[in-house]
Amino acid sequence: MERRGPAFPIYAIFATNGLLFATWVSRLPAVRERLDASEPELGAALLCVAIGSLVSMPATGWLCDRFGARRVLMVAMTACASAFELAVLAPSVPLLGATLVLVGGTYGMWDVAMNASGHQVELNGGRPLMPGFHGAFSLGGLTGAGLGALAAGTGLMPWAHMATGAVLAVIIGLVVVPHVIEPLRHHPSPASDTPRRGRRIPMRLVALGLLTACTTLGEGAAADWGALFLHDERGASESTAAVGYAVFSCAMAIGRFGGTWALARISRVRALRLSGVIISAALVLLVAVDLIPLSLAAMAGWGFGVAIVFPAAMSAAAEHSARPAQGIAMVATIGYGGFLVGPPLIGFLAGHVGLGVALWVVAALGVVLFVLAPAASPGSTHGTPGATTLDGRGGQQLDGDRTEGVRA
Repeated sequence: MERRGPAFPIYAIFATNGLLFATWVSRLPAVRERLDASEPELGAALLCVAIGSLVSMPATGWLCDRFGARRVLMVAMTACASAFELAVLAPSVPLLGATLVLVGGTYGMWDVAMNASGHQVELNGGRPLMPGFHGAFSLGGLTGAGLGALAAGTGLMPWAHMATGAVLAVIIGLVVVPHVIEPLRHHPSPASDTPRRGRRIPMRLVALGLLTACTTLGEGAAADWGALFLHDERGASESTAAVGYAVFSCAMAIGRFGGTWALARISRVRALRLSGVIISAALVLLVAVDLIPLSLAAMAGWGFGVAIVFPAAMSAAAEHSARPAQGIAMVATIGYGGFLVGPPLIGFLAGHVGLGVALWVVAALGVVLFVLAPAASPGSTHGTPGATTLDGRGGQQLDGDRTEGVRA
């Protein structure tokens, strides 16, 4: 494990995260059919994922500082895998919503902890690795979606399919989490050894959170409604609809693995503005042209457009925060508001004007992303005067009185 370098465990954890989520998404049409849930009912249930995430994320940065990211990761991965299985087995829509609160809470902890760990590896390497880590998430999503299409086509029961993915996630966690490099940890004074409430969030982090929310709403719409749109509005079979999300994940993976090159060549702000243009164009094609091949091409463009936004925002959040894990937690919490607003908004609109019209909201968010892109301009590493970004200029300076590097 160590011979593969400190980045390998992070790649594995991100990939597992994507695999587990895509396993759930790929069987969502079957779960909806079993529960006979309407679009608004399903949207309300999916809202519970975001509620759980928004509850857990603000405290996760503090938990990582207090107990270490490795412990938080192992607990979150195990609990999240179990929660997904409970969601698949839910016997009613209200109980589905209740289990999805647990899914969201544990998934949010997993998300913040792995991003904080990934940023530490990125910082140690002195170059932008975060897009590649999120590319591993997309590859995991592609694999999970592909296996989901195969499972749906062969009639494998959703609970058995989800259980297989859950067991695999726990095994991977047990193998790789002990090798994760701990992020820099801060030593709070006894008086502040609790999550601090009422703290004022810097406006740049708020802007980064809103920028991220544009993407999380788009990603959530693709995950929760993309397959249903292809199935219900375009007449695609269940397996073809699952392929649509696989295409989305594949394009997102390609965009993310190419993200390091893009960020180095055209700057973070320009790359994000280009992403906004691509998202809007892809959604126009998806909802305006009723042809399955072009719909799949639009799903690919959608995935490519959202590819680098979230990882770029996570890096920017860490650069502009004295406590990287907590900065990531703040931006991720605001960003996951996209998941909070997205499912019920799309579901509500779909119930009144149709799913195709509802997806125009995502096209509009591409324009918002274009406007907010300057918020992600490079900043000083960890908010420390004199420190630099990950472009290799100058030296990295850390506040030695307040931080501690812990290596595996």
